[in-house]
Amino acid sequence: MTIGETLATARRDAGLTITQVSQRTRIRETIIRGIEHDDYSPCGGDFYARGNIRSIARVVGTDPAPLIAEYDATIRAPEEITAAQALEPTMPIRAVPKRRTNWTAILAVVLLALVGFLSFRLVSAHQTAAPAAASRPARHAAVRSTQAAHATHHKLAPKPTPTPAASPPALTSLTPVSVQAFGPGGAGQGDNPQVAELAISGNPATPWNTDWYATPDFDSLQSGTGLLLDMGKTVTITSAQITLGSTPGANLQLLVGNVPTLGSLQSVATADNAGGVLQLQATRRVSGRYLLIWFTQLPPNNSGTYQAFVSGISLKGYA
Repeated sequence: MTIGETLATARRDAGLTITQVSQRTRIRETIIRGIEHDDYSPCGGDFYARGNIRSIARVVGTDPAPLIAEYDATIRAPEEITAAQALEPTMPIRAVPKRRTNWTAILAVVLLALVGFLSFRLVSAHQTAAPAAASRPARHAAVRSTQAAHATHHKLAPKPTPTPAASPPALTSLTPVSVQAFGPGGAGQGDNPQVAELAISGNPATPWNTDWYATPDFDSLQSGTGLLLDMGKTVTITSAQITLGSTPGANLQLLVGNVPTLGSLQSVATADNAGGVLQLQATRRVSGRYLLIWFTQLPPNNSGTYQAFVSGISLKGYA
């Protein structure tokens, strides 16, 4: 099989779509489709093509080494050059021979210039002595006039009003405009989407809950599940208080961004083995319209299975 056929077969065997591979590798779908059809022109060169092959192979669970070897043997452009070759100078560097300095000639020129300068200074001083003495009263009068004008200007000119310093933005409580269940496939694809609003109700008796799973890691069926909060505008989250079920064991992340997809949201806080009222402080400043509470491990429930509960979410930050 070709490189593209090998990667396409491994992807299908792993149960992944091209969109899912794109989200996990940050490689555009058009490039992945091209590689699966052995078209490497969208990659932008051999260096990038090899990197894309390695990233895709790791995600779909196949060894990239033989694929890279096959690429170099069959597809790599023969004119590809190394970085050292690209930086090699095109013109040889020639040594410039040193010339001996004629110090005798230089000393003669300096002495002639010094004699001429002293003669000029003596003549100029003699010619300007009398006019300078005659002009002293006029200069003093001009100086006094200029000083008086400056004093009058300073008295009449208004003093500038200082501009007050801008006050820093105030920390405030932030309220989401909506909440949706969120799964690996995106918004609306998570667990129990019909009751997602219960997560912000503040009533522990009626929480939103995930589906139950036989293992804490979702029976290895998916990477996680969670809740997507739409803030209605771009905000900066600094802290979050999340009321979970009383049993610890939940691992979760807070992710923020302007595009509600897993690949576009950035992590600002994490918690492990969490339960009860969880306090989270953002470890980095990321602004965005969406906040995702993303569970990557579930705590045990009372039925011998694993399930997470959320009954309250309070956020603070800058709007």
